[in-house]
Amino acid sequence: MSQIPTPRGKLTPNRDLSDLTWLRVGGRADYLFQPADLQDLCDFLSALPADVTVFPMGVGSNLIVRDGGLRAVVIRLGRGFNGIEIDGTRVTAGAAALDAHVAKRAADAGLDLTFLRTIPGSIGGAVRMNAGCYGSYTADHFVSARVVLRNGTLATVTAEELNFQYRQSDLPEGAVLIEATFEAPSGEAAALNARMEAQLAKRDETQPTKDRSAGSTFRNPAGFSSTGRADDVHDLKAWKLIDDAGMRGARIGGAQMSEKHSNFLINAGGATAQDLESLGELVRKRVFQTSGIELVWEIMRVGDP
Repeated sequence: MSQIPTPRGKLTPNRDLSDLTWLRVGGRADYLFQPADLQDLCDFLSALPADVTVFPMGVGSNLIVRDGGLRAVVIRLGRGFNGIEIDGTRVTAGAAALDAHVAKRAADAGLDLTFLRTIPGSIGGAVRMNAGCYGSYTADHFVSARVVLRNGTLATVTAEELNFQYRQSDLPEGAVLIEATFEAPSGEAAALNARMEAQLAKRDETQPTKDRSAGSTFRNPAGFSSTGRADDVHDLKAWKLIDDAGMRGARIGGAQMSEKHSNFLINAGGATAQDLESLGELVRKRVFQTSGIELVWEIMRVGDP
C-alpha cells in the first residue's frame, strides 16, 4: 500500500471493524483513522496518495463489512464532529451527531425534526442515505452540508448537487461529510417530545430493537418509507413480499430474518458476514420467484468476501 501520512489523530493499522458495526461482523480495514479535528482530517486527506481508497464510516448501523475486510483507510469521526447548534429555525449538526440526539435537541428548542428520532445512526449516514420515516425524509429539511473532498479541500454541497432520491444521494466519491444544516418547522416542545415517545413505543413494538440488526435490510419497492398513517398500504413493502415468499424467520448459520419484522436481518448469534449476505441473497431470490420483484439492498455491503 502507498505511503500513509502520519496524522495528529489516531491511525490504527489492520483494524478489526466487527466491533464498530451493529451486526458485529466483518474483517479488518488496512487502516482506521480517527481525526483529531477538522484540520487534521484535511491535512491527512491532502497528503494521502490518490490511489488509496477512503471509506467514511458512521456508527455502522446500516453496514455489513465482509469477512475479508476492507482495502481502504476507514475514516470515523468522533468527538469534535458531533456538535449540534440551533439558530432560529436552522439546526446544524456534526456528521457524528446521533440522529436521535439531533431530534431531541431540536424538539426541546421547539423545532420539528422528529422523524430522525427512531432512525438508527448518525447525521452523516442520514444525509448519505436520505434517511426517513413516517413520510418525512432528510431531503425535505436539508439546506446544505460541509464536506472534505478526497483531496483535502473543504466544500459546501447543496440539495441539488446531492440529487436526493429514495435511500440515496450523490455524495462525491471519497468525500467525508462533516456537518449538515436543516430547516425545521416550528412546533410545541412538549407535543414534539410526546410524538417521539409514541414513535419509539411503536418501533419497539414492531421492530426487533433488542436484537443485533442493521435496520431495514431491503428498500421498499414502493419507493417510500412507512407513512405511519392509518391508510398506509403494504402491497409493495419489503416485509410483505418477504412474508409472502415464506422467508420470515429463515436462517443461514447465525443469520436470521427476524420473526418480529421480516425485513430485519439479525445476527442471532455467531453469524459471519457471509451468513448474513447469503441469507439476504436467498431472500431476494425467493421474493423474485414469488412476486417477480427484485428487492434492492438498503444495508450497505463493503469489502472483500
